[in-house]
Amino acid sequence: MSEHPAYGTLRPVTGTASVLLCNNPGIMTLDGTNTWVLRGPDSDEIVVVDPGPDDDEHITRLAELGTISLVLISHKHGDHTDGIDKIVDASGATVRGVGSGFLRGLGGPLTDGEVIDAAGVRITVMATPGHTADSLSFVLDDAVLTADTVLGRGTTVIDDEDGSLTQYLDSLRRLHGLGRRKVLPGHGPDLDDLEAVSAMYLAHREERLEQVRQALRVLGEDATARQVVEHVYTDVDEKLWDAAEKSVHAQLDYLRS
Repeated sequence: MSEHPAYGTLRPVTGTASVLLCNNPGIMTLDGTNTWVLRGPDSDEIVVVDPGPDDDEHITRLAELGTISLVLISHKHGDHTDGIDKIVDASGATVRGVGSGFLRGLGGPLTDGEVIDAAGVRITVMATPGHTADSLSFVLDDAVLTADTVLGRGTTVIDDEDGSLTQYLDSLRRLHGLGRRKVLPGHGPDLDDLEAVSAMYLAHREERLEQVRQALRVLGEDATARQVVEHVYTDVDEKLWDAAEKSVHAQLDYLRS
């Protein structure tokens, strides 16, 4: 497993993908947001996946890396999207994502299964909703950019606004079906084996669901998400309980439906 270098240093990970780590560490962002930079071996252009937050130093560093032909957005959260307008101002690049609020230029919204050829790289768009309704992964020949669907460390929180555990489990199964590929996540270090990591994620979710079922037997079927968190997540730092509560909401919705 590769550890991230200092902030602001572009680190090659595969033959076509490098990562620039933004200096925005936190409970939800781990070391910070990974902005992925894609470039084929003979290309003068680059594709940027998730420009990150509204961070002048990070955006300036990105703009210095080369001619940005396209910016792709994995999902709506601000730690991945708030830098959109500054990267467009700096580069004039087209920005594409699912939500219309993130589109800049004439590229239009991304669609599941769409194949993009840009900067000497072939990128297949894969809808992987669950973390959020608009979550996408981007499949390369030898790797998958999984954004927040599969992280480099820890597990994913299901958004309590439009996330769905049912969709999330389906997305993990789709990713698992891609086989052994490198994982290029939205946060944390890159991982070597998507098949193994997605299997671990699925097993962890099933384990948590069983713990929630058992908690409801003890606490009663009408127990709140917070009560379940305090009962089940005793192995997790209390600083993370607010985040865990979002996922428990999703688990309760899943079980009660």
